[in-house]
Amino acid sequence: MNTLISIGALAGAIIAEVVATTALKATDGLTRLGPIMLVVTGYAVAFALLAVSLERFPLAFVYSVWAGFGMVGAALCGWWLFNEPLSPSAGFGIALITAGVFVLARTMGNAAA
Repeated sequence: MNTLISIGALAGAIIAEVVATTALKATDGLTRLGPIMLVVTGYAVAFALLAVSLERFPLAFVYSVWAGFGMVGAALCGWWLFNEPLSPSAGFGIALITAGVFVLARTMGNAAA
């Protein structure tokens, strides 16, 4: 599998997961059908794209990048769309997660090359 396709699949999986998680908040306790459909579709797309990226990269690499950037994306969407608080310490935590993902991705990516 082409590396560029695998990276694109992983990026798409992250976006789909963040959209699905954000939509889960909008379901109001699973009472709104539109957001529920977005949740189901988003997670299905995310897992399908994860499977594609796992054809090229190791599990630890794929999952750490997906989970780390998914957490950052969900936190930022909660702040942006739902006015959830994002304190300076939370921002520092997001920076640490992002840095950790880059370090791990670089380390694991070398093993995948």
